[in-house]
Amino acid sequence: MPEPSNIITKKPPYKESIGAQYYCFNNPEEGSNFDVTKYDTKVNKTETVKSVNITENSESTPVYASGKVYDTRSQLAYIDIEVESLASDADDLSKMRGDKINENGLIQGQALPEKPFFAYGKVVKLSGGHIRLDWYPKCQLIENSDETKTREENFEEQNETLTIRAYAFDEDGKYFKNSIDSSTSKFPKGVTEELFFNAPIITKEDLDKIIPEAV
Repeated sequence: MPEPSNIITKKPPYKESIGAQYYCFNNPEEGSNFDVTKYDTKVNKTETVKSVNITENSESTPVYASGKVYDTRSQLAYIDIEVESLASDADDLSKMRGDKINENGLIQGQALPEKPFFAYGKVVKLSGGHIRLDWYPKCQLIENSDETKTREENFEEQNETLTIRAYAFDEDGKYFKNSIDSSTSKFPKGVTEELFFNAPIITKEDLDKIIPEAV
């Protein structure tokens, strides 16, 4: 008689490629710099992404008791999203940078730019036809690196790097990202990439609204 086993062998999907990226500018009332309930009605999509690198930045505070460190409290402060891109829309990039665009087309980079917030989304393609869809609802462009070289005999890609910083978007400062993953057991059936990125997903109710009724 074989011995009983509680071991379950799992074969999770692996990352195959980065997909499209999405962004939607926040549109707060005058006098406010961010309103989680107000975004542009149109979401922008580009398929120019070469790579995305995510770095989580935490703040740690030691808790002292009896003359020694009793515990260490860590809190996620922000997330840096480094995007290597083949190209960017000129108007949208200028808006993210906080540039001043004059009526005659002159683009002026300001020393103290007022950078707007925007929601940023990306697609991670997994093996087995699975996908992970991520929305970061409160982001700002932090850096924009752009290097241009002379054209030579053989074509060479000249990419640019955007560093986008994501902050907590809820009142309690708890949540930075909303995601769904088609390889999870609770994936909302019937939700496609197009449905998920049709507007920024802020709350659980926002996701409920786009789940097809037939499902």
